[in-house]
Amino acid sequence: MAMQITTGTSELRDITKMERIGAHSHIRGLGLDDRLEPRENSQGLVGQAKARKAAGMILKMVQEGRIAGRAMLFAGPPSTGKTAIALAMSQSLGPDVPFTMIAASEVFSLSMSKTEALTQAFRRSIGVRIKEESEIIEGEVVEIQIDRSISGATKTGKLTIKTTDMETIYDLGTKMIEALTKEKVLAGDVIMIDKTSGKISKLGRSFARSRDYDAMGADTKFVQCPEGEIQKRKEVVHTVTLHEIDVINSRTQGFLALFAGDTGEIKPELRNQINTKVSDWREEGKAEIVPGVLFIDEVHMLDIECFSFLNRALEGDLAPLVIMASNRGMSRIRGTKFRSPHGLPMDLLDRVLIVSTKPYSDDEVQQIIGIRCQEEDVKLSPEATQVLTSMALQTTLRYALNLISCAQVLARKRKSEEVQVEDLRRGYSYFMDDKRSVQWLKEQQGNLISEEVTGGDDDVMDTDK
Repeated sequence: MAMQITTGTSELRDITKMERIGAHSHIRGLGLDDRLEPRENSQGLVGQAKARKAAGMILKMVQEGRIAGRAMLFAGPPSTGKTAIALAMSQSLGPDVPFTMIAASEVFSLSMSKTEALTQAFRRSIGVRIKEESEIIEGEVVEIQIDRSISGATKTGKLTIKTTDMETIYDLGTKMIEALTKEKVLAGDVIMIDKTSGKISKLGRSFARSRDYDAMGADTKFVQCPEGEIQKRKEVVHTVTLHEIDVINSRTQGFLALFAGDTGEIKPELRNQINTKVSDWREEGKAEIVPGVLFIDEVHMLDIECFSFLNRALEGDLAPLVIMASNRGMSRIRGTKFRSPHGLPMDLLDRVLIVSTKPYSDDEVQQIIGIRCQEEDVKLSPEATQVLTSMALQTTLRYALNLISCAQVLARKRKSEEVQVEDLRRGYSYFMDDKRSVQWLKEQQGNLISEEVTGGDDDVMDTDK
């Protein structure tokens, strides 16, 4: 029995993005020029010139659709910008190319198997650009007439729309009246109505009403009255991911399952049907595949079964570019007794392009601190900047960046807008870094409840840096 595959594109709605200050909210892009040469300090990134240039070359190939089904690995010590470079790539890709970011530990879920979690992540990273023709009504509103019943329960109305060539009157139902009221459509507005979904878009005010000063605002946009017929056919392009198509076709609630998050296991038979349908759309010219990027952070946390799945999945026809990040050296492959570079099996390492990151220099650390202060709206005195840079070099960069907001709170407590050295020192005394924490544990030995570790030296984490 043939199954009807739907994409749910008519149900898509614009969602307002919520901005907040996060660990990587200052990242705007890779900071490369037109020749893919890295600038010293640009778009929130500092240093790591070789890694950024390598990422830029990969990005160029992704945008040309030539590198799907391959993998690359960012390898380097902690706090050297591996995740930041991956997020910069996502910023540079644009809204039409899917970018999925997961932590390796996310796949170990009780609600679904490891391979299902990885499959969903893969399919979130493959976009389908669908072209379809839809009927629209476009014109300038001449008059809106709304009639209410005596009880006020039902509404009926008439909408008069015109173009330069013709004028038509449409009867309105309750839903259309509510949609027009919500969009605040008035006589003189140029509107577009999608007949399939009923969505109303306000294009602007007609130039004929440009002298109605009382009906104008500072942001009023004036457009020409449309020409030709009122009802037209228009080609609309939607970009959805394969995972969204899977969810819409596998759940009774359809599109709402995307927001509920309770997608559960999706049957392989359904995925095969969707793959066949997408292939048919490609042959007919109705759709094209947009290979995206899947970023797996802390990839050494995956086990041998997940690595075997990755090996097979990368050979598939519908495979994105997989970018991985790891801060491990020679470590044990999870699920085995074997040790391997970066905690990845040798057969997978043979497939990946490895890009290394190195620790930041003193000058680069100071520039990063300046960028974070600007992002968090904190003013540091020159002496405090020098002290915080030396703290970052003695402890870790992440610890120093965390002290910025703490020092600002302490500065405001003494009625100062500028953070001084004394604020940093007080914050340094309140919060311990990892080295001081280890030293404190050694001093408190016997007072704290400890667990006996049995095993060889391989099972003990090295805390010396």
